[in-house]
Amino acid sequence: MDSKPKKIHFVKMHGLGNDYIYVDTEYNTIPDPSKASIAWSKPHTGIGSDGLILIGRSPKADFTMRIINADGLEGQMCGNASRCVAKYVYEHGLTTKTTISLLTRAGIKMLYLDVDNNNKVQSVSVDLMEPVLNDPSQFLTEGEPLPNGVFVSIGNPNYVIFVDDVESIDLAKVGPELEFHSRFPQRCNIEFAQILPDGNIRLRVWERGSGITMACGTGASATLVAAAFTGRTARRATIIMDGGSLEIEWRESDNHIYMRGPATEVFEGDIELPI
Repeated sequence: MDSKPKKIHFVKMHGLGNDYIYVDTEYNTIPDPSKASIAWSKPHTGIGSDGLILIGRSPKADFTMRIINADGLEGQMCGNASRCVAKYVYEHGLTTKTTISLLTRAGIKMLYLDVDNNNKVQSVSVDLMEPVLNDPSQFLTEGEPLPNGVFVSIGNPNYVIFVDDVESIDLAKVGPELEFHSRFPQRCNIEFAQILPDGNIRLRVWERGSGITMACGTGASATLVAAAFTGRTARRATIIMDGGSLEIEWRESDNHIYMRGPATEVFEGDIELPI
């Protein structure tokens, strides 16, 4: 009997530095995704990432996406990861479609691929559907005081706080304090945003389950919605994060949020399942 640990094939990808480990579950079975994500996400003893993305199939959509954050807990939606899924399934020959439906815990999202003449995905636009402000199922209206901000659900909870100088925020300190605040029963992504003179937005993010991340697609989208809702910007702007920029539009015609940005494959390999 072969007692060797089973190896899983993975691809490391990132969207503006928001990096995940991508596994096609059609060919790779992971019995305990939480355990795998915790082990593999560690930067010195694992692959290093913000978590694990499981790509699957469904009769309801072209593909499915499960997000297991670096702390082992399952997430609902990730805009950067959805763009990477689109690049993965197209460039690895799982589909020839340039419009893809993706089933997530936050519903079905539509992905629109910009493909060049060499069949490489240059960018992906994601329809994140309609935002929900002050969603009572994810935000408690009573409890300990919070810094003044705007709560926006993009399939996952986000709390956007506008400040004059985003670089002065001690994100490593205040991020976890707010993520686990008593008024967020499901925990929360925390965004600190600064409106720039040109109407664009500088953003720093503490992401639920992952900590400080280089970029957050749903966080960027929530920030644009919060800024437009409060009259700080127009309904379209560039959101500038540590890992790069995303173009976000909160379209008036259908009230949907559209996010456009790159996806990058870093490397692929095989790794043993954690014991």
